Amino acid sequence: MALVESSGKEFEVIKYLEDIPTKEELKEVIACLGIAPEHLIRKNEAIWKEKFKGKLHSEEEIVDAMLTYPKLIERPIVLYNKKAAIGRPIANIDVLLK
Repeated sequence: MALVESSGKEFEVIKYLEDIPTKEELKEVIACLGIAPEHLIRKNEAIWKEKFKGKLHSEEEIVDAMLTYPKLIERPIVLYNKKAAIGRPIANIDVLLK
């Protein structure tokens, strides 16, 4: 957050655990990131390991899993100028803001 705040650029903080996105919003973020939905999953989360790991899932099923269990969504995500970056590693944010 400090890096984004110090950039002087306008940004939006989306707290997915408190304000679960709609399916359309989540798909838009995934599109801005330019990744497949499975790359937005926190695969070390217990929920993923218990319910999803080792099984084949369509992109739609993965999006639905993130909406049902928002804890699975990788974070932080920074949206800027119709592009997005996952904040880990922090270098992703530098690239996004340039």
